[in-house]
Amino acid sequence: MKILVVHDKGVLGRLLLNRLKKTHLAVTPVVISDPAHLNVEEVGQWLPDDVDVIVNAMWLSDPEPAEADPEQTRHRAFSIPLAIAEHAAARNKVMIQLSTSYVFDGRKQSAYLASNPGNPIGQLGIWQWECEQAIRTVLPRHILLRTGWGLQRFIRKVHESVMSMTRLNLSSRHHGQPVASDDLARVLTAVLLQLDCGAEAWGTYQYAGAEDITQYDLALAIAALPEFGNAARVMDALPAWAPVEPENASLGCVRIRNTFGIKQQPWRTALPNELVLSGLAVAEGHDLQGLQLQ
Repeated sequence: MKILVVHDKGVLGRLLLNRLKKTHLAVTPVVISDPAHLNVEEVGQWLPDDVDVIVNAMWLSDPEPAEADPEQTRHRAFSIPLAIAEHAAARNKVMIQLSTSYVFDGRKQSAYLASNPGNPIGQLGIWQWECEQAIRTVLPRHILLRTGWGLQRFIRKVHESVMSMTRLNLSSRHHGQPVASDDLARVLTAVLLQLDCGAEAWGTYQYAGAEDITQYDLALAIAALPEFGNAARVMDALPAWAPVEPENASLGCVRIRNTFGIKQQPWRTALPNELVLSGLAVAEGHDLQGLQLQ
């Protein structure tokens, strides 16, 4: 099976490629260095035809820049993936597209299921939900993978707080499950290997780390890493961007386990490695040593 990995300068694409190199799968990478100025009408010109599966590894998991620039969010979270999906549909290819828990409003009392409809409260969730629905319409052979919080987002917040010696406000009212970048690359690789074995389990799936935690307690866990030297000042308070955070961002991950045999991994054990991958720590001894992140 031939795999096309479309990625940006974020770390996920390169982690996924690093894992796929260790499999028997034939992999072609396509990097979009400037998604902001990508002309969606030209997508077909740079997507090769001799592939079976297209993986869009451009992972948008931070709602804050989405609120700051809704039009760019629409472009990256909706227009680009839809153009790829339409290209895939016209050529009978499979597509894997990432989404997040931000498609939900957070009012449910229990974990969200893959079958639950979206009701987003912010720009990121709005366009990811619109993207999900559009792909379901135009491309029957698809896998939509919703994820929990991107762990690196919160690592950067703690780091910025320490470097600026300012207080970091995060709320104990907002809870969910972080996802480490390398763990998500593991999940995508496992799905691709199952597809290569003939699995045709199209539809919507969800994956997040094994432990539900509040954003406040997550920041405390990150701040406890030796590299931060107990210098972080984390307060249990609503941040300015709290209105676009669903209070409940927990995802039920039973379907991906039952279908693809993928078990949830604890995000806590991934914290040291994720700090390295964030570019905020020395990459000594890591298999992606010297990786420069944007």
